[in-house]
Amino acid sequence: MAKALGVGGIFFKSKDPQALMSWYQTWLGLPVEGGEYASFAPATMPEGSSTVFSAFKANTGYFAPSKREFMFNLLVDDLDGALRQVAEGGAELVGDVQSFDYGRFGWFLDPDGNKVELWQPAAKG
Repeated sequence: MAKALGVGGIFFKSKDPQALMSWYQTWLGLPVEGGEYASFAPATMPEGSSTVFSAFKANTGYFAPSKREFMFNLLVDDLDGALRQVAEGGAELVGDVQSFDYGRFGWFLDPDGNKVELWQPAAKG
């Protein structure tokens, strides 16, 4: 049986894709290439982190207040700093930062209204 080996990309629509990619490059340092996409090499991921593929129930409230049927999760090296940056860039912060043994999480709505979850993995030690 052929098997999926990982997530090869996240693709979504935007009313102005280049402006949105530029916003992410400016406020979260995404390595945007040609104004069209960002690539993350596995070697740049923190030790112990992973990419999660998960389906939620159709009536979940977890993506609120976004009206979209999806949510992004991005790994960050400094959750508090990243949240300050996106807020400075005009994002709406939503919810309170939450901490777990595997890391800290915070959320915002990007300029297109997409809910984004930021994850700072717990330090290995």
